[in-house]
Amino acid sequence: MKASVNGIEINYELSGKEGAPWLVLSHSLACSVRMWDPQVEAFQSRFRILNYDMRGHGASSAPQGPYTLDMLADDVLGLLAFLRIKQASYCGLSIGGMIGQTLALKAPGSFTKMVLADTTHTQPPEALKQWEERIAIAKSKGMAGLVDGTMERWFTEPYRKRNSPEFQKIRDLVLKTPVAGFVGCGQAIMKLNTTARLKDIKLPVLAITGEQDGAAPGTKYIGEHVPGAKYVGIPQAAHIANIEQPEAFNRALREFL
Repeated sequence: MKASVNGIEINYELSGKEGAPWLVLSHSLACSVRMWDPQVEAFQSRFRILNYDMRGHGASSAPQGPYTLDMLADDVLGLLAFLRIKQASYCGLSIGGMIGQTLALKAPGSFTKMVLADTTHTQPPEALKQWEERIAIAKSKGMAGLVDGTMERWFTEPYRKRNSPEFQKIRDLVLKTPVAGFVGCGQAIMKLNTTARLKDIKLPVLAITGEQDGAAPGTKYIGEHVPGAKYVGIPQAAHIANIEQPEAFNRALREFL
């Protein structure tokens, strides 16, 4: 389904029971709604789930950037308004978690609980350099130039070696991501800096990460600096922890939500 939001078309899917509490799912950079398949299956009996493709991804519009985290957060708020959703729980992974922090600060009344997964709160100089390099590769070689390095960062070596259908599905999503969407969202990530404002987040927060994720220290920092937040580390998982260890990820979500 499509909604006209902030001058673009946002693709979204609804599942679960009508009248149940709302849960919004926000995927990683270079993914789509399909990243959340294990969670939709696990939670649709208890929640009404809104799963959407962020700007520049999946079947949503992919305008030229740069994008900002405020713009991406406004897309979520526009979608909630379009669907007349007054309040929801939110689960965002990677850039989805950055959007979640932005929403928690700018529109806390729209959300009841916030899951910030495999994400961080700022971009140090070395990370900014990596983003510049990735954006340059995407522009010159397309997503094919990034896919192998991305999969190495996103999944542990034992998981990659198994070459499961789930692994192949995520690899395919990366390859199919519009370059404009990757670049626009990459530029948004480069401007991330919520460090000093984490103390202002008043919502219940679960900070959850694969322990072998490069972003794990950032997620742990969020768990330690948002008042009352809960932190969960998932062993034997890297960046896309909800795919690599779905049972552990879902268990932590279930206990929190």
